Amino acid sequence: MDAATLSVDLSGLVSGKVAPCAPKKGALIALIGCDGSGKSSLSADLVKTLRRTNLATYAYLGLGSGDIGRKIGRLPLVGPVLEKVLTSKAKKTRTKGEKIPGVMTALVVFGFSLLRFRRFQHMMRARRDGVIVITDRYPQAEIAGQCDGPGLSAARAGNAFVAWLARAEYRLYQRMAQTTPDLVIRLDVDAETAHSRKPDHDIEALRTKIALTPRLKFNGAALRTVDARQSYENVRSQTMGLVCDVMRKKA
Repeated sequence: MDAATLSVDLSGLVSGKVAPCAPKKGALIALIGCDGSGKSSLSADLVKTLRRTNLATYAYLGLGSGDIGRKIGRLPLVGPVLEKVLTSKAKKTRTKGEKIPGVMTALVVFGFSLLRFRRFQHMMRARRDGVIVITDRYPQAEIAGQCDGPGLSAARAGNAFVAWLARAEYRLYQRMAQTTPDLVIRLDVDAETAHSRKPDHDIEALRTKIALTPRLKFNGAALRTVDARQSYENVRSQTMGLVCDVMRKKA
């Protein structure tokens, strides 16, 4: 798409002068990338713009566990200690060769995955109703323990019950991963830039996610990469252009 075409598409969406796209099945567009790449702000902004001429909705498909851990860390006195313990258990759970540290940890991870699956089902209902869905993150079953993959399939299970939880969770992720998005947009950013935007995140964890993300195929979905180190306006314009392409093909 050239710059002139893109400017027409964007101005039309903003002014409301273009005809709404009405696909029989709503477009499903996923934004992925490490923390600090701008997924949350951009996905919410895209939906706000699309709603001026289309039925569109935002869907958060992450776990949210990291944010909860950081909030616990800000509690007075016991917060930092609790966060350190939780972070250690979470790291062991998602590290190949380690052992999942107990039934309670496995239950918590499984519970977060169930909440993710519930949000995924809500998103799918909206899509079946013809709504354009923009997701922040997208579940995958290709890489365990990282990049929104199954949380209990990387480390070893300590007993039969935890092993059963791991198998059940993996089946959930397989089921979600079978749904192929119309487009996956990878927001590419280096670890230093991401860390400058999210200084409370571990930079080594950011490096790991950045290295693993390009390996994901998302069941053969169309994949496009946008350089998220650019200005927000440039990233937004390029991403909206990709979204408009999908909408035209679906219409």
